[in-house]
Amino acid sequence: MTISTPASEGTHLTLQQREQLPHNILSIQSWVAYGHVGNAAAMFPLQRLGFEVWAIQTVQFSNHTGYGAWTGQVFPPEDIAALIHGIEARGALPNCDGVLSGYMGSVGTVEAVISAVERVRAANPEALYCCDPVMGDFGRGVFVNPELPPVIAERAIPAADIVVPNHFELELLTDCKISTLNDALEAATALRERLRPGGPRIVVVTSLTREDAPEGTIETLVMADEGTWVCRTPLLPLDPPRNGTGDAITALFYGQYLRTGQADQALSLSMSALYALLERTHQAGTREIQLVAAQDELARPSRVFEAQAVMLQG
Repeated sequence: MTISTPASEGTHLTLQQREQLPHNILSIQSWVAYGHVGNAAAMFPLQRLGFEVWAIQTVQFSNHTGYGAWTGQVFPPEDIAALIHGIEARGALPNCDGVLSGYMGSVGTVEAVISAVERVRAANPEALYCCDPVMGDFGRGVFVNPELPPVIAERAIPAADIVVPNHFELELLTDCKISTLNDALEAATALRERLRPGGPRIVVVTSLTREDAPEGTIETLVMADEGTWVCRTPLLPLDPPRNGTGDAITALFYGQYLRTGQADQALSLSMSALYALLERTHQAGTREIQLVAAQDELARPSRVFEAQAVMLQG
């Protein structure tokens, strides 16, 4: 039984009924022993939302590479594929509601992830693939192997049902300079056309900063069949920006979308939870995001920021 149901049935499910369905996500990302990035930022929020997370690590490092020094290892694609085969051998894939991918690190790992998505879909055609195309950010530029962005664009994006680039990555994937809301909408439209036909084809643009936005704010934009929305929160003075926030918002949005089936509601709930998490982190003055301290806010944020419908102008 999966959380996704045929349209004739799924439209009659209430939120409470959806929350009572089994939830299982295969999450293929990086891992750190100290701090919260990759699976170490995504697993706990998903678990707080009621999901079982089958975590596969693409790398295992002592800490995030942003610290400048780290120890650990990169797992070869063969190891990732072997773990997928082991899960498949348990007969678990029909119960997998979706695949979430983050930092992949190599062309071989991208192919291992695509193979995993194909195997899950063969067992459960309703499963959704959410791709966070981790490639770079403003201030750091492209921080993955230069051969990786075109492979993600050509292989992972067309396989995805949901794609969650940040502002920098959306520009990179579409070769568009984004300064205004119209720019963001045009770029998101172009990217959305490359997603898997037949799926919900949702584009989520995080850390959107545009010239025509209110000062002192940051936004996430979501484009789906049902509409396009922006959710705006105050921009907290976190310097340097905290690592793992992109991994956390991707997991929160994906989880809330699987729970609610509504892109605008998932946007509002995930952005509200992220703001509460960052506010708690700012209050604590820590370099790492405070997932455990803010855990109650992850599932039920006390302050809700509404998603606002937007459309292309002119």
